[in-house]
Amino acid sequence: MHTKEPNAAHKAIAELEQRLKPQGRSVTVITQNIDRLHHKAGSSNVIELHGSLFYTRCTVCGHVEENSKSPIVPALKDRGAPDPDATSSKIPLDQLPRCTHKQCGGLLRPHVVWFHEGLFPEVLEATDEAMKECDLCLLVGTSSMVYPAAGFAPMLALRGVPVAEFNLEETPVTGMLKFHFHGKCGDTVPEAISKHPAEDQK
Repeated sequence: MHTKEPNAAHKAIAELEQRLKPQGRSVTVITQNIDRLHHKAGSSNVIELHGSLFYTRCTVCGHVEENSKSPIVPALKDRGAPDPDATSSKIPLDQLPRCTHKQCGGLLRPHVVWFHEGLFPEVLEATDEAMKECDLCLLVGTSSMVYPAAGFAPMLALRGVPVAEFNLEETPVTGMLKFHFHGKCGDTVPEAISKHPAEDQK
């Protein structure tokens, strides 16, 4: 994950945030991704619906902290590559990552939302506030099949907020939205949100 770099769409969105600040306007990124590439691109106002792989959470005390170690403990070295034929690593419990907060010692897990887990309440609250303030929505590169996130853009569209979808193909919500830009997001997003000459007149 450390080797991944933001694409042109990530960078264009971060640039848009910086460009709109002097105008008194804000850009909020609501992402399902757990790779922090929006942060790496320069976005500062990011809501991570499903958490981040670069944070850990204790399964006992619940303490959350940033952790960018790779591997997080020596026992996990070379154990992360996906392999359908892989057998159990059988790592001893005493070699698994442990919480050091106040000498807790509980097992650590990634601070992400796994399937069948609910979203974090504080994240849902922040998302709700961002939705209330939203006057334009860009729906970038998502399948619009994973809820509750899949319902955000249609809710905004029903409220009359313009929603522009950027995708290689149509999604289950395309017909509910005002705009659809077909193609690679790294190509379509930068062009669509590039600086307009009229901005210099404000």
